[in-house]
Amino acid sequence: MDTLLIAMFEILSFGAIVVLVVLGLGIIASMMGIFNFAQGEFVLLGAYVTYLVHSLGLPVPLGMLVAPVAVGALGFVLEKVVVRRFYAAPIVAMLGTYALGLIIREAVRGLTGGLYLSVPEPISGSIMIGGLHFAAWRSVIVIITLLVMAASHALLAHTSFGLRVRASLENPQLARASGISTGMIYSVTFAFGAALAGLAGALIVPVFSLFADLGIRFLIQGFVAVMVGGVGSFAGPVAGASVIGTFSAWLPWLMSPVIADVLVFVLAIIFIKFRPQGLISGRGVNR
Repeated sequence: MDTLLIAMFEILSFGAIVVLVVLGLGIIASMMGIFNFAQGEFVLLGAYVTYLVHSLGLPVPLGMLVAPVAVGALGFVLEKVVVRRFYAAPIVAMLGTYALGLIIREAVRGLTGGLYLSVPEPISGSIMIGGLHFAAWRSVIVIITLLVMAASHALLAHTSFGLRVRASLENPQLARASGISTGMIYSVTFAFGAALAGLAGALIVPVFSLFADLGIRFLIQGFVAVMVGGVGSFAGPVAGASVIGTFSAWLPWLMSPVIADVLVFVLAIIFIKFRPQGLISGRGVNR
C-alpha cells in the first residue's frame, strides 16, 4: 500500500508538469489554429533562465519568477515578428515554429556546452504524511500547477480580457468588427502560452536538470495530449494532459521506460483514430 501511494504521488507530480506544458500549447492551438512546435524549447528556455539567474549568485526562486516573464516576452516578440505571418497556412506555421525551436535548442546547447547542469531545489527534503515521505519540491509543483490552472480558468472565463479572447476564438471577423484588436489578442495569448511553458521549465529543472534536449519529451507528450483532449476548449487540453501524464508516469512502473513511451503513443493513436475530436471537443478556430 505504501508503494502504491508513493507511485500515485509520482504520477500526480509528473502529470502536473505535463498539464503546465499542455495548457499553454492547448490555448495557442485553440486560439490560433496552429500547433506551436517551439513549445518544448520554451520549456527549455524557462529552465535555462532559472539556471542563469542561479549561476549569477541569485536565489533560485527569483529565477523561477523571472523565467516565465522572460519566455513570455520572447514569445510575444516571436509572434509579432514571425508566427503571425503563417496563420493562413497551419502546416507552414508548424514548420516555422519547429525551426524556431531548433534554433533555440541549439543556441542553448552552445551556451551550456552540451553539458547536464543542475539547479538546487528551492525546498529540499520531504514531507511526512501518515508515516510516508513525499518529496517536498514535487509537492510544491503540484500545488503551483493547481493554482495556475485555477487562475488561468478564472482569467479566461471571468474577466473582460477572457471575454475578448473567447470572442476572438468564436468568430474573429465579428470580434474585429466589434472593435476588438484580435492581432493584439493573438500576441498576448501566444505570450501567455509561452510563459506557461517557461514556468514549467523553471519548476522542473531542479528535478530533471538542464540539458539541451529537455523540452523534446514534453513537446511530444504535449502534442499528443492536446490531440487526445481536444482543441477548442480550456478543459480539453487539461483532460488530455491528465490522461497522457498519468500513463507516462504509471507505465514505467510496470515495464521498460522505452516500451512504456511507445505504448503511450500507440494507445493515443488508437484513441484519436476512433475519436478524432478528442475527449472534450470544442468549436475550434474559425479564421
